[in-house]
Amino acid sequence: MPKIKSINEFVIRFANVNGTGSASANLMFAKSLFRMGIPVSPRNIFPSNIQGMPTWYEVRVSEKGYLGRRGGGADIVVAMNSQSLPQDMRNVLPGGYFLYDSTKPLDPQLQRKDVNIIGIPISEICLREYEDPRQRQLFKNVIYVGALAALLNIEFDVLKSMVADQFKGKEKLIIPNIYALELGHQAASIQYDCPLDISVKRINSTHNHIMIDGNTATGLGAVYGGATVVGWYPITPSTSVVENFMKYSQRLRIDPATGKKNYAAVQAEDELAAIGIAIGAAWNGARAFTATSGPGISLMTEFLGLAYFAEVPIVLINVQRAGPSTGMPTRTQQSDILACAYASHGDTKHVLLFPSSPKECFDMTAEAFDLAERLQTPVILMSDLELGMNDHMSDELNWDDSRRYDRGKVLKAKQLDKLEEFGRYLDVDNDGICYRTYPGAHPEIGAFFTRGTSRDRYAIYSEQGDVYVDNVDRLNRKFKTASQLIPAPEITITGKTNKAGLIYYGTTSAAIQETLDILEAKGLQVDTLRIRAFPFSEEVEAFIDAHEQLFVIEQNRDGQLRTLLVNELEIHPKKLIKVLHYDGLPITARFISTQVSEHLQDSSSKPSTKTVESR
Repeated sequence: MPKIKSINEFVIRFANVNGTGSASANLMFAKSLFRMGIPVSPRNIFPSNIQGMPTWYEVRVSEKGYLGRRGGGADIVVAMNSQSLPQDMRNVLPGGYFLYDSTKPLDPQLQRKDVNIIGIPISEICLREYEDPRQRQLFKNVIYVGALAALLNIEFDVLKSMVADQFKGKEKLIIPNIYALELGHQAASIQYDCPLDISVKRINSTHNHIMIDGNTATGLGAVYGGATVVGWYPITPSTSVVENFMKYSQRLRIDPATGKKNYAAVQAEDELAAIGIAIGAAWNGARAFTATSGPGISLMTEFLGLAYFAEVPIVLINVQRAGPSTGMPTRTQQSDILACAYASHGDTKHVLLFPSSPKECFDMTAEAFDLAERLQTPVILMSDLELGMNDHMSDELNWDDSRRYDRGKVLKAKQLDKLEEFGRYLDVDNDGICYRTYPGAHPEIGAFFTRGTSRDRYAIYSEQGDVYVDNVDRLNRKFKTASQLIPAPEITITGKTNKAGLIYYGTTSAAIQETLDILEAKGLQVDTLRIRAFPFSEEVEAFIDAHEQLFVIEQNRDGQLRTLLVNELEIHPKKLIKVLHYDGLPITARFISTQVSEHLQDSSSKPSTKTVESR
């Protein structure tokens, strides 16, 4: 029987039933390896129904630090769902391991000669040890983690510390969970030679890193960014952004003297009302935001146009999922780029930020509030389900306590008294950004209301064509100013003579280093450009000008970022080659490197219009 042999380099996939409490046990497994200093990247692949359907939890273990989804099957499958056994067996790579609950015999028709079968009688153990049906279900998950500890050489003390941390404040649960781990560990140790040929070994590659999901980091970033008001309507996969904002606000935004809350979270009746709440609060001087996903963006577009035209600074968190319509609500995509860049009717453009890690979710969310107030416009953070809902190994989150918020061009009463005349839409500095006031800052001077209709520089209603043109041209000038304030792109030049480059953004970043290593092994070198924001800066245009062929890598069907590049920078479409992946799972380095290498090896030096798509 062939056996895969590896240390700290494998993919393990847990097959469970949605709603059975397996997620916490699977996360315990992933975090235990992380605490042993081994880089891991877990991801939950779950259905959109509440419970009862198959769900998978995949963990990539990579001493090399490759954190993108590997794809191509798993080295180990832990099959705890009878519904999905045939599919789970097919998912095992030749020479891999299939761990199942052997309380019932495995159907001979499912077995493969090139897969190593490991049977642990987990249900039998639970029936013997526990009387409560709910305990039997919950501890079943813990038992298989204990078995894996023996099979893979996971330090048992690390698992014990994980249990102690997980149930801190609920000490009576610690001993029963450790006992369940011991039951699984003992069962595997008795039946099999441990560890397997696939195993783990302590290293030191996770120092100064944390495990955190993007939505948690985003919610915390909103707190540190100074947000005090959130209007929201729950929608997968963005709901936990607001939940985390409220959780951290309950710890950090309570007045110590009075016990009163220094924040407001308003759950609205729909997405339109949610963004309306944020706009109203921002108009009155609060730092306000809302969070949603694609369907919510569709509903919010009219109010986004109002905030753009009335120049109200708000932050919108968009955790993207697969559309259109309801689409696949629990699958990931980068599918709202154009919808957000040009949200609303008429000539409208919005500032977009593209985080690639929880660290950037935290940093960019906090920065979004500064940008929104500096520019007096909506700023949209473009996260996605892969980043938002999955735990990631991330750089630590840091905050400079000496940092001061940039409230932008806000005039106070004393400054207003010195003006001969206040023009709310008067561009004094020729950067497209006008001076504003908070309502009530002065009893006679300043802005007390706003409108979504055309007006002149002094906020007086006007439908004169030249007045309208003056106003929208100024807004366009402000958008150009934004290109100098947004996060700069990340550029890597791997060689002086490279004619080809990769352009990517967001969660595609996790697959890029592995892609470059695969291409280099084939004798191919490419430069890279990670776009971190829109509008595009001069560096983006310069990178494109410097290369003959550019692969624009996206997780959507229509090449939305490529369309934006062509439209905004007037790039010839033939120069930008689409590499598109959109099956709802995160893109892999294998997919990218295969498409790019095939094109580079097969094509001449002339640019091509070829599109390589998800398969």
